[in-house]
Amino acid sequence: MDNLRGAWSLRLLLLLALVPSLRGQDLSMEECCDKGIEWANKNRICASLPLISESRECSMTQVQCCRSQLEKQYCSDGIEFANVREECDSDIGENSTCEADYFKVCCYCCLLGKTAQVQGQSCEPNPKIGYQCGIVFRACCVKGQEGIDLSISDDAPKKEQVEISKEELDQEDPYLHDGCRGGGPCSQQCRDTGSSYVCSCFVGYQLQADGVNCEDINECITGTHSCGIGQTCVNTLGSFRCQRDTSCGTGYELTDDSRCKDIDECETGTHNCPPDFICQNTPGSFRCRPKLQCMNGFIQDALGNCIDINECLSTNMPCPAGQICINTDGSYTCQRMSPSCGRGYHLNEDGTRCVDVDECSSSNQPCGEGHVCINAPGNYRCECKTGYSFDVISRTCIDINECRRYPGRLCAHKCENTPGSYYCTCTMGFKLSADGRSCEDLNECESSPCSQECANVYGSYQCYCRRGFQLSDIDGISCEDIDECALPTGGHICSYRCINIPGSFQCTCPSTGYRLAPNARNCQDIDECVAESHNCSFNETCFNIQGGFRCLSLECPENYRKSGDTRCERLSCNENKECQSLPLRITYYHLSFPTNIQVPTDIFRMGPSNAVPGDKILLSIISGNQEGFFTTKKVNNHSGIVVMQRQITEPRDLLLTIQMQLFRHGTVNTFIAKLFIFVSAQL
Repeated sequence: MDNLRGAWSLRLLLLLALVPSLRGQDLSMEECCDKGIEWANKNRICASLPLISESRECSMTQVQCCRSQLEKQYCSDGIEFANVREECDSDIGENSTCEADYFKVCCYCCLLGKTAQVQGQSCEPNPKIGYQCGIVFRACCVKGQEGIDLSISDDAPKKEQVEISKEELDQEDPYLHDGCRGGGPCSQQCRDTGSSYVCSCFVGYQLQADGVNCEDINECITGTHSCGIGQTCVNTLGSFRCQRDTSCGTGYELTDDSRCKDIDECETGTHNCPPDFICQNTPGSFRCRPKLQCMNGFIQDALGNCIDINECLSTNMPCPAGQICINTDGSYTCQRMSPSCGRGYHLNEDGTRCVDVDECSSSNQPCGEGHVCINAPGNYRCECKTGYSFDVISRTCIDINECRRYPGRLCAHKCENTPGSYYCTCTMGFKLSADGRSCEDLNECESSPCSQECANVYGSYQCYCRRGFQLSDIDGISCEDIDECALPTGGHICSYRCINIPGSFQCTCPSTGYRLAPNARNCQDIDECVAESHNCSFNETCFNIQGGFRCLSLECPENYRKSGDTRCERLSCNENKECQSLPLRITYYHLSFPTNIQVPTDIFRMGPSNAVPGDKILLSIISGNQEGFFTTKKVNNHSGIVVMQRQITEPRDLLLTIQMQLFRHGTVNTFIAKLFIFVSAQL
């Protein structure tokens, strides 16, 4: 277990190396760490860890050392549990805390090591399981190789067996020859490979050329820092910090974490308060307060002198109503007044001051009917109610027709007069705004007046239909299906047949021989020969045509032999003149085209494969042209073509026999071309 303890010790040493700034403060790094370890050993939890210092570095160190100690404790418990129980299911392992994770990881890694030992495998762990897990794996595997019996016998109590196994584990050291024992020769991290070791560095360091020591990476020089605009990068051991370029201003100083901290001038002694004054620190400055305190009724000036306060000038009115205030040295006095009230005023109940007489509250009603009495200080006046005006002839209040007096100025749309007031209304398609005067557009589409889609417009709405429908001319609301197939262009929508459906249409193809193209409009021929959906026999050749296929078989006539898939050659005649009159070669061709193609059109060209000067050919149709669809045409002395001169209006199969006579050097040779012509229906 020494290597396990060394691993946690190495982590604590790393923490001590990364925070050197604590060594000069009240608590050392070691003291902060010891407090964290002590709390972990006593309470086995770090959640309620009491912090012993306000220093952020000490708090971080205390928490980290506590957590590292907990990892060590729970990992040791996991190894012991695996050695005794041969499983990792415990009450600790069922919790979803970090401590349960430490317990399970070490328990699982130990079980893996014991399993490797039982199966006779190497005790060197796979590096991919992690360095910490590898140490536990190797410890439990080596223990098994040394023959330590961790099983529980039937004739001994289980508790005693557990205690013996734990004692043996503590006494033995399976990593005596581990090159990384206690950190090994490496300055930071070490990994034992069996025959050697490999050193590595912590984040913020890089391995030196000797492969052992680590040096700090200057992130400020390499440009790997994250300082922003207005900040300067300052390198630290294993890291960096960002420092502000601009100063904090008078009364503040820049801290190590680039923050502005108030300078306590009173504590540093940089104030200029006189001896009879006390320095009081304020944010960014200080204040001098005199040591001598003035009595009540006085206030101190900047020089510390006590000046009388004139309480009679304050806004709080220190004297009650009916009395006047007279200032005295350090205080004031109140003297009673005897007021004389004028017309429209009378003394209050206390007789201390004059108050206004409210003539409008009397039962006499000084104003006539239809008027409003308005009280004023010492007087009153009569006015017509709002919405009325005074008629000098009848001396009464009459209604004001605001709509007629202010046309177009009160309401946005319509104005309706009422006794003493008016109200506004809006035209159709609008609603009255919250101010009661303006009109805003009414969104009729919210009530779904249209059968499909509705578009709100200013003061009205417009119904429209989705694609494939059109708005009804009768009500302008309903949508009717458009029969695309019945439109003047409907015959060009689909290549074969158009079927109307609500809101759209569908194109179809003949039931056999065709399939619908990806554009869903054209029909594509199905090549049954390629798809192997034909029924041709083994001796027949499949030939695809538009909308179908044909099964063809080539059999050469007597005195001919087959020289290819579509060619028959004449056999040797041996001075047989009747044989010599037969064609030298019979070649079979297959042509396929739709009905009603444009005529005249060239469908076949024939001539000798190697032309010789002086050659002359004669091309003729000797069979299959009874209806005169085809004719021959001479192109030159050694080439001719077959021309279709009449349209074929319906599907049919034709066999056309073409004869070519080649006149060369006084001899005549005959060649036959048999054209299988398949005319299919045009879609």
